[in-house]
Amino acid sequence: MCYSLSASKDQEVCALCVAEKFFTYCRAGVRETGALQKESANCSLRPTAAPEQRQVRMTTLTHRTRRTEVSKSAEKKVESEEDTNQERSPDSEDPGDSKDIRLTLMEEVLLLGLKDKEGYTSFWNDCISSGLRGGILIELAMRGRIYLEPPTMRKKRLLDRKVLLKSDSPTGDVLLDETLKHIKATEPTETVQTWIELLTGETWNPFKLQYQLRNVRERIAKNLVEKGILTTEKQNFLLFDMTTHPVTNTTEKQRLVKKLQDSVLERWVNDPQRMDRRTLALLVLAHSSDVLENVFSCLTDDKYDVAMNRTKDLVELDPEVEGTKHSATEMIWAVLAAFNKS
Repeated sequence: MCYSLSASKDQEVCALCVAEKFFTYCRAGVRETGALQKESANCSLRPTAAPEQRQVRMTTLTHRTRRTEVSKSAEKKVESEEDTNQERSPDSEDPGDSKDIRLTLMEEVLLLGLKDKEGYTSFWNDCISSGLRGGILIELAMRGRIYLEPPTMRKKRLLDRKVLLKSDSPTGDVLLDETLKHIKATEPTETVQTWIELLTGETWNPFKLQYQLRNVRERIAKNLVEKGILTTEKQNFLLFDMTTHPVTNTTEKQRLVKKLQDSVLERWVNDPQRMDRRTLALLVLAHSSDVLENVFSCLTDDKYDVAMNRTKDLVELDPEVEGTKHSATEMIWAVLAAFNKS
């Protein structure tokens, strides 16, 4: 007799059928558990790898991964060092002026001293000649061609130390290569002040006149003409004709003027060691060549006074003290010391 349990109004379930299915499921579960126990027993009888072997395998894997990681990091480090060495090469220019026309310090000083329309420097300026020679020495030092001899007990001052040759490889500039040739052939070596005098021709020794650089302004002006900044004209001055070089690319000159103005106004750091080397050298050379007035003449009265006072404070620093500081360019301060003495 089959008893039924009402699960719902529409469906009836047989109690015996439910019990029968329940016992079949239980039997199947007992069989599966027995099979699992047998398999686990068989697995326990199998030989397993020793824990020392497992550790050896893990350590070898970790060593391999570490070696690959070290090799990759070493390759990246070498690539980064090569990139930095290329960026720090002595012949490379400042990154800020990469898009502009690259000028030497002598060309920049002459460009600041030239009158835009007339195309010549002031007739009353007798300082620009020595300023251009000082710019040649600083330019050679910045390009890694010359340097000052190390200080000794007898030669501590910048003006007492000799100029030594570091590399005689050509620079591509005629004036720089000619000066480099003179420095290489001179024995014994000379000081910075002596070289400025020899290159200018201000010497009483007739055997030293061969070191004089002739027609320096005209040769620098021709370089600026080739770079598209100046042009060549001839003007009649009553008794004689003179070749002049008016400025055609006023944008380049304005960029140069703005660079110097910002260095003593908006970007003034009040520490020569933190200034850009070429900007510091250009300020020293412009002041020594008496062309700094052309740079600050367009400023207002207040800014003009501030710019001139800051430049005066800069060039009145003790070159002997500043030249011994870390990351200082000794040649810049040696040239300034030579100008201050003269």
